[in-house]
Amino acid sequence: MTELIGEEQLYYRKGFGLKQEVAGDLAHAYHSDLVERIVAAGHRLDVEGMTIRLAQEFGNCYGVDRAVQYAYETRQRFPDRRLFLTGELIHNPHVNKEMLANGIGFLTGSYAEDVSYEDLTEEDVVLLPAFGAPTDVMRKLRDIGCVLVDTTCGSVLLVWKTVERFAQDGYTAIIHGKYYHEETQATASRALEYADGAYLVVRDLEEAGLVTDFVRHGGDATALRERFVNATSPGFDFEVDLERVGIANQTTMLMRETEAVAEMFRSAMIDSYGEADLDDHYRALDTICSATQERQDAVEELLLTPPQLMIVLGGYNSSNTNNLTEICQAVVPTYHIDDSSCIEGPNSIRHKPVDQDEETRTEEWLPPGPIEIGMTAGASTPNNKVGETIERLLACRGQTMPVS
Repeated sequence: MTELIGEEQLYYRKGFGLKQEVAGDLAHAYHSDLVERIVAAGHRLDVEGMTIRLAQEFGNCYGVDRAVQYAYETRQRFPDRRLFLTGELIHNPHVNKEMLANGIGFLTGSYAEDVSYEDLTEEDVVLLPAFGAPTDVMRKLRDIGCVLVDTTCGSVLLVWKTVERFAQDGYTAIIHGKYYHEETQATASRALEYADGAYLVVRDLEEAGLVTDFVRHGGDATALRERFVNATSPGFDFEVDLERVGIANQTTMLMRETEAVAEMFRSAMIDSYGEADLDDHYRALDTICSATQERQDAVEELLLTPPQLMIVLGGYNSSNTNNLTEICQAVVPTYHIDDSSCIEGPNSIRHKPVDQDEETRTEEWLPPGPIEIGMTAGASTPNNKVGETIERLLACRGQTMPVS
């Protein structure tokens, strides 16, 4: 999709046709021969005293690869323009630092410096990240007249269309996600593009339970308004806006939890209005990202024959990586790291526990003797980071990758 004003194209959604021109830079920044060798060997590496089993699906998904490629193409297409991202391109520190190294700045977030939306001009180029951007940000950028390059993932676009359809037909969007996540904020904004559109974001089964209990029994909504003050559309009315609901999700949430949330609301609507009238009060479409589901399925398959421990690699603020960690932690000791440097040696590892927001350090994490380690990586983790992590694991036992 493109939009033309004068002689210049102002909105790009399908890149610039420069894939071959940037292929070398992408390979240099993100490729790993080591990972390719391990995948070719059946996702398994055996060296003296250590076995590493790599999940069948891991690391960068298509949407992430596409977003990164478009960012590199944009730099190639506009070598002399200022380039900015509205926020993190993806939730991976290595990739975002590569954006900075390529002269692409950030307008918000921890990577932002001294340029804000108010400083932009029509000569600037702004990339929308894989998570997308809220509608008010889109309008602001269009009013400025910036050239826009949209890298929004196709799976996210599918959720947007679903939420828009709910709002258009008078259904409140119940979004299973994190209200503060960039993707969920962008998704929720789509509901407000319609006159009576409304949304409510539920983080987990506990929050879904609070809402569905109110659907069944009613009562004083004061506590719910306080609980969901940041997770509801302006003026949300619990007595009215929960009469007709449609279920959507942040694409990186746990699949089984999204399905459970949907079933909780379906059951509540049946209890309240009867199964014969269910369609008038409840809708649900499958908006679970296939890449997220594949990585969750792959790690569950790996855990059918549990290794002694799991390494999960990916950004600490990556929702899908945190969910992979949760799956693994339920079965074996698991260490979520955001970079290979977190493995400081056989006696020390820095990692983020699944129930904490901050990194911690664990001593004596690697048991002595022969060991089998399982490994996966979140959907925004490039192969070179997976390869570096495997090399660090080998070094903990004084080993290097055997020459092929």
